[in-house]
Amino acid sequence: MITPRTPSGTLELLPPEQVAFQRMLDAIRAGYERFGFLPVETPVFERSDVLLTKTGGETERQVYFVQSTGALEKADGPAYPELALRFDLTVPLARYVAEHEHQLTFPFRRYQMQRVYRGERPQRGRFREFYQCDVDIIGKDELSVRHDAECPAVIHAIFTDLAIGPFTIQVNNRKLLRGFYEDLGIVDADQQAAVLREVDKLDKRGEDYLRSTLTGDGFGLAEEVVEQILAFVQVRSTGHDDALTRLAQVEAGSRGSASLAAGIAELREVLSLVRALGVPESDYCLNFSIARGLDYYTGTVYETTLDEHPEIGSICSGGRYDNLAGQYTRSRLPGVGISIGLSRLFWQLREAGLLDASTGESTVQVLVPQVDGELLGEQLALASQLRHGGINTEAVLDGGKLGKQLRYADRAGIRFVALLGSQEVADGTVTIKDLRRQDQFTVPRDEVVSALRVELAQPEVPGD
Repeated sequence: MITPRTPSGTLELLPPEQVAFQRMLDAIRAGYERFGFLPVETPVFERSDVLLTKTGGETERQVYFVQSTGALEKADGPAYPELALRFDLTVPLARYVAEHEHQLTFPFRRYQMQRVYRGERPQRGRFREFYQCDVDIIGKDELSVRHDAECPAVIHAIFTDLAIGPFTIQVNNRKLLRGFYEDLGIVDADQQAAVLREVDKLDKRGEDYLRSTLTGDGFGLAEEVVEQILAFVQVRSTGHDDALTRLAQVEAGSRGSASLAAGIAELREVLSLVRALGVPESDYCLNFSIARGLDYYTGTVYETTLDEHPEIGSICSGGRYDNLAGQYTRSRLPGVGISIGLSRLFWQLREAGLLDASTGESTVQVLVPQVDGELLGEQLALASQLRHGGINTEAVLDGGKLGKQLRYADRAGIRFVALLGSQEVADGTVTIKDLRRQDQFTVPRDEVVSALRVELAQPEVPGD
């Protein structure tokens, strides 16, 4: 007999947890649609030559290839199978926009919420199969930096709805970073990348490590340059006006870098519009240490963290890029977007005790038990009446003792039970039992839907 085991690196949930996960998916979807984004889905696999364009190295080693049994029999096939599972939603989006470019309306505002696959070593909170929830705004030839301000507004709306605690949207700009390092004499792109990789280890290894590394043989930077880097990457603004002051200070110390000036100008406009979009200034700040993917992002970049749980890390990130689909079309398609890794976020919230999904509510709102077997037809008609009224209803078909049926409803997380016995049939009524509040009331049969809608719309008060 084969022992049933969940494949490593996957997140498989019990129904109450799955309900909680689905609620988060629904909240994210609603948030994206509220800002005018349109849904897109792409196949779970792409052509290998498309998926592996401009990759290689670590990414190529993490790809799951798709091989049919027929293809396996062909010994003279290509080095790689024709198809591979997507490892993110960005490459499929680039292919999608390039392929359908003449059928889309620009700026193209799309959201996509699907599973992706990476052959990473499974470890706590890191999965081989996981949900990504992406939103992007793609322009044709150009895209105003004003769109960069929409991403923090979307992030703020979604995480406010998710109600997982106070959070901060941290903003930076890659042009500002590039110009800052150019002013310090670090002009070579590869050297900038290497420095940023070391700076990214500051929180884990400390200032002494960074000083010794950047002044050592591998980099050979002057001590005064390293001190300027340390001071710069630790900048965090404390409010909107403070953010503008920080930008003015960087501008005053500039040695004339055009990239630095462009980054400062873009950040000023983005911050102004973020505030205009209604994001409280306590919920966003400048963070000059954020760089994101070095070869991909070219302007504004974002990371979002929970104020009371910084150990979780970024819960939503993204940024601006110059050309989404340069490998697939001659058209220039700049864009800006964000991504929420929902599987990892859900796991982290659960582990941190911020999400109690073990006793989540059922999607079933009402149970119609079998009070009297001879009235089964009436009870099924009541269940149909409730369903037609838009109420999720389960009807008991096998019967048994009423107490057992009520215990089933309680364990399954079903709050309301609609009782229809011989007395109720004779009186033309239905008795509604609220298992949370441990009370009940009786309503006319033709008013049961409206009565339950009122009850379901009421917030549940603890201790009621």
